[in-house]
Amino acid sequence: MPRFACKLEYHGGAYCGWQRQRDLPSVQGVFESALSALESGPHVVVAAGRTDAGVHALGQVIHIDTERTFEPFRLSEALNHYLKPAQIAVLDCVRVSDDWHARFSAIKRHYLFRILVRRAPATHDDGLVWHVKRDLNVEAMQRAANHLIGHHDFTTFRSSICQAASPLKTLDEITIERIPKPIGEEIHVHARARSFLHKQVRSIVGTLERVGAGAWSPEDVRRALTARNRAACGPVSPPDGLYLQDVSYSEDPFTS
Repeated sequence: MPRFACKLEYHGGAYCGWQRQRDLPSVQGVFESALSALESGPHVVVAAGRTDAGVHALGQVIHIDTERTFEPFRLSEALNHYLKPAQIAVLDCVRVSDDWHARFSAIKRHYLFRILVRRAPATHDDGLVWHVKRDLNVEAMQRAANHLIGHHDFTTFRSSICQAASPLKTLDEITIERIPKPIGEEIHVHARARSFLHKQVRSIVGTLERVGAGAWSPEDVRRALTARNRAACGPVSPPDGLYLQDVSYSEDPFTS
């Protein structure tokens, strides 16, 4: 069976998340239905990251197995036809080896979180950013974030229903940048790691927002981390501003 890797972009607002769930719309379920319109199923689509409800993707990577041999460009065009108007798009599609795996072959995942800072409500970006009305101290947020870089027990920043075997993760990067806008600004939080715990990024961003607002100090974040207690976490940010931006592989199938 030929195996293909696809790079996806999607608006997660209408979905319960990536993973298929009974009686709820999911990105995986919609994509598998589109694939079944091309070739009778059932089909199982494997993703690099299982994004949560309301979370978006700019560069989700999946792999699919088909009975027929497709030309990759034609396959992507056909899938995009059947995905309309689901707000899911195939950006790229390539043939890969039978042992290539979207999840297990990945070596790094990059998440982006967008915070819109201004008094006026979001209009064009409604549902695509976390709208915060107060100014945030980006420098203090970065000092706090620096405590989280490296190999740590992230129990504090892990959902209580997380199914990961261990709370130990290595956060390779967390960078915060200010993006000026005509009215207000956006604050972008970039987080990179091989893998993340359930709601880890949203827990971190929600806590860092408290630092930016002056309610927490950077040292409070260090203490929260070392507490290894979910109760020590700040508020969890909404999913609106979170994006799976890209996934890295030792040999990128989309450029090789």
